Amino acid sequence: MPDTLTKLAYQTFQQGKQAFGYTHKTLLGRIREVVSPVEPGRTSEIPTATLAILKQRLDELTEVDWQDADAGVYPKQLLFDNPWDDFFKYYPAVVWDTPSVWDRSKKKQYQDFGTDVSTEGYPDYYLQNFHHQTDGYLGEMSAHLYDLQVEILFNGSADAMRRRILAPLKGHLDHLPGFPKVLDVACGTGRTLKMIRDTLPQTSLHGVDLSPTYLRKANELLSKEPGTLPQLIHANAESLPYLEGYFDATVSVFLFHELPAEVRQTVINECYRVTKPGGVFIICDSIQKVDTPEFAPMMENFPTIFHEPYYRHYSTDDMTARLESAGFRDVAVSNHFMSKYWVAKKA
Repeated sequence: MPDTLTKLAYQTFQQGKQAFGYTHKTLLGRIREVVSPVEPGRTSEIPTATLAILKQRLDELTEVDWQDADAGVYPKQLLFDNPWDDFFKYYPAVVWDTPSVWDRSKKKQYQDFGTDVSTEGYPDYYLQNFHHQTDGYLGEMSAHLYDLQVEILFNGSADAMRRRILAPLKGHLDHLPGFPKVLDVACGTGRTLKMIRDTLPQTSLHGVDLSPTYLRKANELLSKEPGTLPQLIHANAESLPYLEGYFDATVSVFLFHELPAEVRQTVINECYRVTKPGGVFIICDSIQKVDTPEFAPMMENFPTIFHEPYYRHYSTDDMTARLESAGFRDVAVSNHFMSKYWVAKKA
């Protein structure tokens, strides 16, 4: 297929996902206004001008995603990679679970876990119903619904934001001999590991996560297609189970806004420890207030709507200073749509 047609197909695909995400949130929002309205004053209204900027940033993300694929940073098939089997199987469950999410939010039940879920041995900060979801990150259904929920939240752009780590990662690893080792810290359902494997099939991939259910989901996803399976370990990122200087590159996607400040620094220190001298550490996470002041109302609403107890501190935290205090140097920072990136080198 000619590149112009491929680009048009991708743009149409993204527009479809954007329309679906917007429609889903609009319809459920109107239903919530009737059956479980949010307390007055808990959230701020988003100005129309801000929504226009948001749409512009989303279009810019789609364009840079296409440009990277067209330049050969990653295969163009990745642009159309979507877990359709999970969508058709679990989208009804997303809708069905929504009233319980509203109820949990209204009652401020932030540490609500079923009797069949073991919470023993996990740090207190992790035992939260992040996003007000049932059983937090320890539930089986949570692992099945997460990727779909995040795609809806970001109007179909979550994978495009994840893919922004691939260009700096590929740029660093391409000149290395053998099978460079890469660690994904808080690998979740394995979406980022799958993208790295599709882009850099000669890498030796590793992933750690605190959730056993998410690791099972990651193994399920990564087993569906040919390729070497990443080594997945159930572990806390505060104490990574690897030797010092073991990895050529370390990455982390959407983790740090869900960590308390002191834990944020501990995890960065650990990532520094396990990264080789000359290696890189790449972070993808939420934008911060310093980046787009116009988005401040959304950043204020986010922790309230989705129960993100550590987000407000993260939104003003100096992550570059944290990286440098751990020993990283030459920290490059960039932004795409609702995400922010740090590429840090270990001397």
